[in-house]
Amino acid sequence: MSHRTRVLVVDDSSFARVVISREISSDPEIEVVGVAVDGIDAIEKIKNIRPDVVTLDIEMPRMDGVSALKRIMLEHPTPVIVLSRLTVEDAETTIQALEAGAIDFVPKSPLANSGRISLPTGRLIEKIKLAAKVDVRRMALTARRNKLREMNGNCLKRDLSVMSGCSLSRNVVVIGSSTGGPKALCELVPDLPGDLPASLLIVQHMPAGFTKSLAKRLDQLAQLRVKEAEPGDLIRPGKALVAPGGYHLVVNSDDTVGLSSMPPKHGLRPAVDVTMEAAARAYGDGCIGVVLTGMGCDGRDGAVTISKFGGRVVVQDEATSVVYGMPRSVVESGRANKVVPLPEIARQIVEMCMEPVRLQRKTW
Repeated sequence: MSHRTRVLVVDDSSFARVVISREISSDPEIEVVGVAVDGIDAIEKIKNIRPDVVTLDIEMPRMDGVSALKRIMLEHPTPVIVLSRLTVEDAETTIQALEAGAIDFVPKSPLANSGRISLPTGRLIEKIKLAAKVDVRRMALTARRNKLREMNGNCLKRDLSVMSGCSLSRNVVVIGSSTGGPKALCELVPDLPGDLPASLLIVQHMPAGFTKSLAKRLDQLAQLRVKEAEPGDLIRPGKALVAPGGYHLVVNSDDTVGLSSMPPKHGLRPAVDVTMEAAARAYGDGCIGVVLTGMGCDGRDGAVTISKFGGRVVVQDEATSVVYGMPRSVVESGRANKVVPLPEIARQIVEMCMEPVRLQRKTW
């Protein structure tokens, strides 16, 4: 038999530990090699067992999931999948966990009056297998190097302010991401200057409830204004709108956004392609597409459309991507104008925004 993915299950609920272990063990390629009852126990078990992947509960006694995750990434870098309840509080904590280095998350929900939990087993198994392929040690080293850059005063946001007196722009930047995206966004968006002559439309693959917390966190970090998109929100320079989970983010002819319930694309809603294609048709060569880390090929068709209407496309490179699926699909399509490490993407966006555009809307 080929190598089985060795998993450590961390949860303070004995019932949850049993259910999670049983469900993921139903896949012959996964082996549960241990369980832990809290963050402190998890750190010790990771040190001794050396699992390939950890599933981590958020709310636990003694040491919570986020605190444990930070220690894990510092002391024993290991791919982590967070299990989170569908509550506002847990959504905000989940964003913190993703920012701290968790590969992905899976929502779990208690079944009313039963003491049981509902778990999307198929998705959890898929994400465990994907996480096992991620080189988190490299990610941890990259994060430390980026931190040193900031401490040394070389952070991009210090020297990327747009020159005063530049002409008004018709630019819109569509950023698409999936697995590894929240952490990448928490690094990229704060690097963009507050006077960026463009509006940002951000599409991160996330379920409803979690995108609002992502927008809130980005707004805390960024110089731009960031919010979860609502129907009729204006597309304006210095403003970023995050597509809400469960809806496609579309661009209207009057420089506003709309939310669409049309069928998922690639099984996804929101989908990056939908927003990129709408923005390309509305803004022509003033549209810039950015494709970050993520699984699958969402963003490829959007990049093709942006290129067709005269826009530019920036892609995150493989070395800094958690998963190189989405970026690779764009590169292989031949539509990437720039393929650069994550820390250099902000500069590319600013430089492209400073290029002259024809300021004419394309035909719908």
